[in-house]
Amino acid sequence: MTLGSSVRLRPGVRLGYDRARSATVLLYPEGVLVLNETAAAVLARVDGSASLAEIAGDLTGEFDGVAADEIVELAARLVTLHLVEIVDG
Repeated sequence: MTLGSSVRLRPGVRLGYDRARSATVLLYPEGVLVLNETAAAVLARVDGSASLAEIAGDLTGEFDGVAADEIVELAARLVTLHLVEIVDG
């Protein structure tokens, strides 16, 4: 996976909001993953059309200290967990 890769949520996985935790969550058939603000912002943009580089570019103005390699690492971990899938790249 590279900055040129595009990813999307796998079928059956969706973003939601947990009012009890006051946090954005990633819902999937086996459970729930509570997201920090940056991860939630990344996953809100993974629709399969934008590259990870484009997403990183969008987020640098919104979050201080967000590095492109951290976004690639997050996406790679979520691919390993079968929560997102690579579209290309």
